[in-house]
Amino acid sequence: MLEQLEVSCVTIDLPFRLNHVHCFLAKGENGWTILDSGLNNMVTATAWKPVLETHEVRNIIITHYHPDHYGYAGRLQELTGAKVSMTETDKNTALAMWEKGFSHSLRENYYKCGIPKDIADSMAGNEAGFISQVSPHPRVDSYLHEGEKIVFGKYEYEIIEAPGHSNGLICLYNREQQVLFSTDHILPKITPNISYHFYGEANPLAKFLQSLDKFKRLEAEYVIPSHGKPFMNANHRIDEIIAHHDERLSKLHEIIRTPVTVYDACQKLFGKAFNSHEMRFAIGETIAHLEYLVNKGECHKEEQNGEYIYTV
Repeated sequence: MLEQLEVSCVTIDLPFRLNHVHCFLAKGENGWTILDSGLNNMVTATAWKPVLETHEVRNIIITHYHPDHYGYAGRLQELTGAKVSMTETDKNTALAMWEKGFSHSLRENYYKCGIPKDIADSMAGNEAGFISQVSPHPRVDSYLHEGEKIVFGKYEYEIIEAPGHSNGLICLYNREQQVLFSTDHILPKITPNISYHFYGEANPLAKFLQSLDKFKRLEAEYVIPSHGKPFMNANHRIDEIIAHHDERLSKLHEIIRTPVTVYDACQKLFGKAFNSHEMRFAIGETIAHLEYLVNKGECHKEEQNGEYIYTV
């Protein structure tokens, strides 16, 4: 199908359990356009080298600020002179989160979550470790907005804002062919991580669920994600993702019948051990669900002895 769309996929290995990211390459209105970039490391540089040797890249579109999508954009821009486009929201988030001072405030917030100090320090250190893999930051030449049209390969696509996984994430949709580049918004096998970051959106899960309702109205038939294989019938997968979060919220509601810290709730919700990288996502997702319940009036939050406590 990608060949029919005149789009090439550049799959780049990642050093995580989620071990790859799909980036894309296609002709635009004035040369070649890259969609997402990978981490700034040697693996990514090696993957892009033959592409840059054979294509004149004029534009780089970044779907969101996460390191596996944003990280190599600055270096690609240096190598090609290409213009970079992304949402203003995620550009500002990238500058705020991928700077050294943020990890210190993150560590303090982790302590308030009841996370043991050694684990919290390791998690904050893991976050700070990505600074080198997103540097240099790209110069963003234009900001993307809902409804904007871009040519990518054979067809024209509409920018669709998709908050949740990040506040400023975007997807590309072609209505004629009902083709959706879903980036990290709708994935085939796993649910996108929806995390509370102590920065930006106060209720990311609500934004995500609202956005899924909007995407159901698109009725996309063919979905091309940034992780995993393309699949058919976006609405079926959306229903599965919504059901997953309903189940998680129900389980969490039972957990907080006894007052808990975020760390305790996370342990009970997931019930397995994580490394520091994975724990950042588990904690972030736990808080996102807790704050969703707080905003619905189904949960109370207070601070006791320097720790956040949640209960019904």
